[in-house]
Amino acid sequence: MKKIPQRTCVICHSKFDKRDLLRIVSDKSGEIFFDPTGKANGRGAYVCKSEACLEQFLTKNYLERAFKRKVDKEVVEAVRQKLSERVKMMK
Repeated sequence: MKKIPQRTCVICHSKFDKRDLLRIVSDKSGEIFFDPTGKANGRGAYVCKSEACLEQFLTKNYLERAFKRKVDKEVVEAVRQKLSERVKMMK
């Protein structure tokens, strides 16, 4: 039996299977983006699909906390847009 990787939601700190979370990545060049595949190179921050966690992640400054650096508002908006689109597809 293959071991399934576990990751922790940056909001509620609950553990989930990696494939059940949404991943935001900061790559080596410093670009931050939503990773729908879960396989992009770089440091990942994971958010569970619960509405409460997504809402908190999108409204509060969790990108800066997760990656421990300043994040431009345009980048935050781009990630919000992609996450919102993804959540609409899941419903």
